[in-house]
Amino acid sequence: MARKAISLRDVAAVAGVSVSTVSKVLRGQGKASDATRERIFEAAERLDFQPNALGQFLVQGRSATVGVLTMNAPGAFTMPVLTGATTTLGTRDLSVLVTDSHLDRTVLAATVRKLRARSIDGLLVVGDGSGSEIRSVTAGFPAPVVYVYGISDDAADASFVHDGYAAGKRAGEHLLASGRRRIAHITASADDHSARERADGLAAALAAAGTDLAPELVLRGDWSRGWGREAAERLIASGERFDAVCCGNDTIARAVIAAFAEAGVRVPEDVAITGMDNISGLTGQDDESLTTIDFRLADLGARAAAHLADVIDGQPYEPGLHRIAGDLVAGESTAAPSV
Repeated sequence: MARKAISLRDVAAVAGVSVSTVSKVLRGQGKASDATRERIFEAAERLDFQPNALGQFLVQGRSATVGVLTMNAPGAFTMPVLTGATTTLGTRDLSVLVTDSHLDRTVLAATVRKLRARSIDGLLVVGDGSGSEIRSVTAGFPAPVVYVYGISDDAADASFVHDGYAAGKRAGEHLLASGRRRIAHITASADDHSARERADGLAAALAAAGTDLAPELVLRGDWSRGWGREAAERLIASGERFDAVCCGNDTIARAVIAAFAEAGVRVPEDVAITGMDNISGLTGQDDESLTTIDFRLADLGARAAAHLADVIDGQPYEPGLHRIAGDLVAGESTAAPSV
């Protein structure tokens, strides 16, 4: 048989005081004497009294619930962000109400209205990529709103994203450290925010080493495997000299390696390859063959959720972009060339 939960009334009976006095003392309020406070704490400890967290929040005018609104919950990259965020909110004694807009702005607007009516303590909006723009829903929302894995179109909002510039720079530095000097770059369109940041970071690393990102070695398309193969074939056919390829993501990198193998270009003996995203790590199937950048998406979600929880607890809201640097995961594709 389940043990009956100990209530404030039980503690009050043992301590010989009123229920309201017990409630105030355990919340650190009221003007009870030291003797009365000691009796109450002793009674609570003897009975192993566990305060009802929800009840405490309600006394404070809070619901102890945070809304999490995702743009694309089933996305492979969204899931670790969501996991990191919800785990962190749980450790802060906050319940989580998750809803997904399916990348539909009409659904997004309707969902925001519903969440507004739920009297939640805060809202975490999860985008569909750190380079994606999220329409701000902060205006008129009665609780603090934090954005993650996407950038709010309102600079007054707090947006948490991974650092694409730092990723490109770190990949470039690693290739230079492995002895490569003529580095090509295969990535998505310059109109893509993430592609642009990663390319800028790579260029900065090369410039710091006294070289540059040669325009003839930069191929821009999209994020697909098909583009990776096509770009690799173009690079080989161009006749340009290169000893490394920094790829905008792992999908492109895997396609480039396959195309090079078919053309007799050895990786890493002839050409070193880096990717970004650490897809193998996300799926738990890392074979250590590809050097890549792990964007620490779970940590990204955790950082954003922690900030939201802090604001709910009364700490200052910090607007603007909060960039989280990734980690380089070294693999076989960038082993130093033999001398």
